[in-house]
Amino acid sequence: MDMLTLHAYAKINLALDVLYKRADGYHEVTMVMQAVRLADTITLVDQPHDIELSVSIPGLPADSGNLAYRAAALLKSYAASQQGAHIRLDKRIPLAAGLAGGSADAAAVLKGLNTLWGLNLGLDKLSKLAAQLGSDVPFCLFNGTMQATGRGELLEPLPPLKPCYVVLAKPAIAVSTSWVYQNFNPGKVTVRPDIRAMRTCLAQGNLAGVAQNLVNVLESVTIPAYPEIAKIKESMLTYGAMAALMSGSGPTVFGLTSCQEQAQDIACRLQAEGVPEIFVAETVSKVE
Repeated sequence: MDMLTLHAYAKINLALDVLYKRADGYHEVTMVMQAVRLADTITLVDQPHDIELSVSIPGLPADSGNLAYRAAALLKSYAASQQGAHIRLDKRIPLAAGLAGGSADAAAVLKGLNTLWGLNLGLDKLSKLAAQLGSDVPFCLFNGTMQATGRGELLEPLPPLKPCYVVLAKPAIAVSTSWVYQNFNPGKVTVRPDIRAMRTCLAQGNLAGVAQNLVNVLESVTIPAYPEIAKIKESMLTYGAMAALMSGSGPTVFGLTSCQEQAQDIACRLQAEGVPEIFVAETVSKVE
């Protein structure tokens, strides 16, 4: 095998709670994370020695400023491998969106090069390497539906979300994850997620119950600074979404729908309102 192509799936947060700031500077979190079929495409070509990265959009780093490149360099160093690779990254997941696009790319590179280079590292070892790259990277190795704790790297598989369609809408803003966490104030949080209730609804295949329990405490930081996020949430609900929530640190908003036709209708209405980036994606129910 000298070439391999993988899909790097985006994620949304069905629930996100920030518990406290840890001594190491990270925040202790508990989240329910869900993969969706909005994906970047990673093509890996084996070559001697060097790691090279090419990207499909201007302005995206093609060196150590890109998590995909750093993932390859980390794996090469860990394995003391003399092999290299050319990585082709075709972006579809929007940047700085709260959808873990960079983390998904890094996870795909770790999985792909592990295969391409014949390293035969297990997922436990890859997960430890992934955690060195970013808190969302371990989840992106597995996809599916999982509860994440610690700083996001400790994972527990959950019963899969009942298959549904998700409308993803990103306003024309970029939000810094570090800025959001630095400005998080627990005193401004009015509602916290009920993770136990969410887990119960997932186990029962109760999509309406999952929708009723969508909560993200980081909205308390991002929405006051960017009120257009609240406007998109309101529009999604008006147009028939079961529920709407900001994903991660934002600014992307997702709405849950039970069928593709309704999701497409909501997407068309949001497009008419002028929302610049809109996607419709099915959930990924299988841990891959």
